[in-house]
Amino acid sequence: MSPSPIYIVSGGAGASGEQLVHTVLAQFPESPVPVKTVAHIRQIEQIEEVVEKASVTGGTIVHTLVDARLRKALIRLSKKRNVAAIDLMGPLISRFSDLLGKEPLGHPGLYRQLHKAYFDRVAAIEFTVAHDDGKNPEDLPQAEIVLIGISRTGKTPLSMYLSMLGWKTANVPLVMGLSPPSELFQLDPRRVIGLVVEPGQILAHRLHRQRRLDRLGKIESSFYVNPKAVYEEAEAARQIFKQGGFTVIDATDKPIETSADQIVELMTQRKLNRI
Repeated sequence: MSPSPIYIVSGGAGASGEQLVHTVLAQFPESPVPVKTVAHIRQIEQIEEVVEKASVTGGTIVHTLVDARLRKALIRLSKKRNVAAIDLMGPLISRFSDLLGKEPLGHPGLYRQLHKAYFDRVAAIEFTVAHDDGKNPEDLPQAEIVLIGISRTGKTPLSMYLSMLGWKTANVPLVMGLSPPSELFQLDPRRVIGLVVEPGQILAHRLHRQRRLDRLGKIESSFYVNPKAVYEEAEAARQIFKQGGFTVIDATDKPIETSADQIVELMTQRKLNRI
């Protein structure tokens, strides 16, 4: 039989409870315990619902509620329904309240609000990793920046650098003979950046990659390192940029930081103009 579920109950996003539960579960490899997060609890009715689910499934509740009224209600209802409920927050709050001689604010999500910049950066990095090299094109509308270009124009490293600055960035490769995802042309063109690099430099990068692949016993298409094909790819990409009305940035001989600064300046200005 599969293990009973764990319900993480939180007044905020539930990230703290999730992290602790998964840290503990890492000590029990190959034990696929279902973990369900019930976030943004504000009403007693929500607590009644999750306690009912835990009772029916034989689940365990792990909660990080800072609102004393809701926390007491959860403890009371769990005892009534014989549901195991583990309070991660209550004992700490009580102890610190005694030590400091103060009552807690009881506002959920305060830690996340105080560290918003950090969490925004983490979210941007996670988004960018999940949308590298054309993955999940249906999510492109969620991206703040979309980089497009042919192979070896530096899309991935530039995307990652921008994400570390807090920008949700996706990148889409333009491949000769394949149409770009239709979602690309449904975006606000001001959020799409076409990257170009001088064809001779692209060819040099591709030849270097080819030699590395050769040493690994992998074979790349001869089209990939064909000078004429590289020029044709670059020209086809420019046509796509023109078709979409996308901003073009020349990244030839530029460090990532320089291209990123240019893009951030553009995007910041465009954001201000939309307000």
